[in-house]
Amino acid sequence: MRRGRRNRKTRYRKPRFLNRKRPKGWLPPSLMSRINNIKSWVDRLAKCVPLSAISMELVRFDMQKMANPEIQETEYQKGTLFGYEAREYLLAKFNRTCVYCGTKDATFNLDHFHPKSRGGSDKVSNLVLSCVECNQKKGAQLPADFLSDKPKLLAMIEKQRKQPLADAAAVNATRWKLKEVLESTGLPVEIGSGGLTKFNRKHLGISKSHWTDAACVGKSTPDTLNIQNYQPLLIKAMGCGSRKMQKCDQYGFPKGAPKLRQKSFFGFQTGDIVKAVVTKGKKIGTYLGRIAVRKTGSFNIKTKTETVQGISHKYCRPIHKCDGYAYQFGEPVQQKVANFFHKDSPVLTNPVQLNFFDVSEMQTDVQPKAKKKPSPLSPGFDGEQLSLF
Repeated sequence: MRRGRRNRKTRYRKPRFLNRKRPKGWLPPSLMSRINNIKSWVDRLAKCVPLSAISMELVRFDMQKMANPEIQETEYQKGTLFGYEAREYLLAKFNRTCVYCGTKDATFNLDHFHPKSRGGSDKVSNLVLSCVECNQKKGAQLPADFLSDKPKLLAMIEKQRKQPLADAAAVNATRWKLKEVLESTGLPVEIGSGGLTKFNRKHLGISKSHWTDAACVGKSTPDTLNIQNYQPLLIKAMGCGSRKMQKCDQYGFPKGAPKLRQKSFFGFQTGDIVKAVVTKGKKIGTYLGRIAVRKTGSFNIKTKTETVQGISHKYCRPIHKCDGYAYQFGEPVQQKVANFFHKDSPVLTNPVQLNFFDVSEMQTDVQPKAKKKPSPLSPGFDGEQLSLF
């Protein structure tokens, strides 16, 4: 299989030997893909808007402290930033959602999944996000007793809480390489810390999200930033298919028929975003989403809520050709105040002056969804809002 892959016309890879040496600054392809995606979008934006500088949050997660809070001295643990990384990591890991009841609009506690009174530890793998009501209801019960009537939920929580700190490790490994790649664009790169980003965001009264954090990175953040009701465009790298010409089983032997060399059928390719208006048959309706093509002309469309199979190519109208990315409009940002800084207001020069660890900090920033008219910032075809996945 390996010899055949080298000799095929798809690509050429030199044979590997034990004396090969990795160049300086080498990163695995999975991590370089993240960096190259950022570089690609910086280049795209530079063609559309006059970029003058780049602000980058140079974050380093303390992996040992997150995994075992008792690894260092007591004085260091009780410092100003004690618990900050663990709390922020758990909020992101569990998507600001109570693991027991699924609520998002609540004040959260860090709950010991296995109670300390029953032998549980303070390791981050034993901590979960819980609302106050569920935390009090659970008390010192064992998870198997508290979730005895919900075995599937218990298995899901067990799997999620034991997941490794993959995202934190990826950030630690790529941060300096990303800075080097951004500097190669010729634009000045400003470095900011995670604490400064949070300080700026809290002062501007902006809700927590990835793109609002990006707007608050570094000392160049303006004193006033009114982004109320702005709607972000969420972009996700999806790729343009696999290089594999033949699927293999777990032992490496060929399985099924070889993949066709032809990728486009009836003018469509897997990954295109289309709008299908079906007027006849059992699937009458309008569908908007990414398609998976077939040679027969019967396509699958993945909408925001479901995957619809067996849609004829005759009903499909292209909206966006496949470029390796998926697009989606996010929820408008919630901003508590438009202009926080005033001439007469005191300016906090040290982020430590903020109380980062009060009870309200563990409260989700997600507001109850209200019915609203389609925003003029995100028009789709025929006036509808374009929300794909």
